[in-house]
Amino acid sequence: MQWETVIGLEIHAQLATNSKIFSAASTAYGAAPNTQACAVDLGLPGTLPVLNEQAVRHALMFGLAVGADIAPYSVFARKNYFYPDLPKGYQISQFDLPIVGLGKLDINVDGVTKTIGVTRAHLEEDAGKSLHEDYHGMTGVDLNRAGTPLLEIVSEPDMRSAAEAVAYVKMVHTLVQYLGICDGNMQEGSFRCDVNVSIRPMGQEAYGTRAEIKNLNSFRFIEKAIAHEVERQIDVIESGQSVVQETRLYDADKDETRSMRSKEEANDYRYFPDPDLLPVEISSALLEQMRDKLPELPAAKKQRFQQQYGLSDYDAEVLTAQRALADYYEDSVSRVANEEKLVANWVMGDLSAGLNREGLDITDCPVSAERLAGLVLRISDQTISGKIAKRVFELMWGSIDSADTIIDREGLKQISDSGELEKMIDQLMADNMSQVEQFREGKTKVMGFFVGQLMKQTQGKANPQELNKLLQAKLKK
Repeated sequence: MQWETVIGLEIHAQLATNSKIFSAASTAYGAAPNTQACAVDLGLPGTLPVLNEQAVRHALMFGLAVGADIAPYSVFARKNYFYPDLPKGYQISQFDLPIVGLGKLDINVDGVTKTIGVTRAHLEEDAGKSLHEDYHGMTGVDLNRAGTPLLEIVSEPDMRSAAEAVAYVKMVHTLVQYLGICDGNMQEGSFRCDVNVSIRPMGQEAYGTRAEIKNLNSFRFIEKAIAHEVERQIDVIESGQSVVQETRLYDADKDETRSMRSKEEANDYRYFPDPDLLPVEISSALLEQMRDKLPELPAAKKQRFQQQYGLSDYDAEVLTAQRALADYYEDSVSRVANEEKLVANWVMGDLSAGLNREGLDITDCPVSAERLAGLVLRISDQTISGKIAKRVFELMWGSIDSADTIIDREGLKQISDSGELEKMIDQLMADNMSQVEQFREGKTKVMGFFVGQLMKQTQGKANPQELNKLLQAKLKK
């Protein structure tokens, strides 16, 4: 039997606010455990939550960016459950009246564009964090994260493969960074997702029973967890059993999902409106104000890069995947006339390779956009060859020197003087007459011998175009 995969996602994006969603406690990452959880976050008697306006504005930005319905009236509710890292015994979230309603996002997989529905996006507070390592059979609890503002972005079950799910998560990841509402740091947990996976016989309309895989914090893990869960569910059904609705965890070390608990329904949480928080009312004037603040969004920027810079669909997509990377490219290309593709090649090639090698973000790149443009300019005006440029770039990476300074200091200027090159060619031909005769007898591959010898002699500094032109002319005489 052929099976169809059905996937829906719940993405949790920590909002980039200085303080928590209902208190003035700091949201800064990396503080000592339990030093950034105030009385409000802990729900101590006599404390009252106060809504962070910036969190609301961030939610509105996202809603506008995905063309969603924005609720003029939304309500916070208490989601009741017990867990050690939830000191109040409930989480303040939104249930039946979320701030962001139906929207959509386009993804592209293998050249095919598909629209994924956004069911809703609601504001809520994050829980604390349970720590299981180094506690000798016990669990530690760090409540610094408790109360951090979250935007939970819930998709429609529109995805039919792991590739589509990863493309969607990447699109949301890119979007929240462009909007400046989330730093997108998956290692620190500020962007993570839960994946709902089910299967059904091909052609069947009714959905199968789903399993939810919690807290996936890398694109690779999302893909691997879905692949494993699909295979698991197929094996369960084809062995005559039924898939159980449950929450599962993905174990990256064993590359498997394992059961965590039975899947709760909404009524298990006993939602009710939070009596300490007023409803949120959004005016049309505020919406228009927020709409005017929207930056150029990823899809629009990608299209502009193709039109303005003549880039391919692939190049434009890579360069606009991060707002900071797109800004770096535009800063570089603005300094070098008519070299849009060459700048793109350097940003996507040697520069990105260096960043990946050292685990750096583009914002921490040791070679500024201005310095990279200076290097590309020297390739463009043929001061240096592309090969020598790689040597210059390596020296730039470990210093603050410009390309010009390094080229002059290291004596790396390209030899383009035809008179100087002709003398070298004449001498080489005189010393290798048998190879000259082979060329003239039709064995043109021997050309590589001469080019290699001359490049070795000049330490790679001979202008390859000029060298080839002069060499061809002399060998054919």
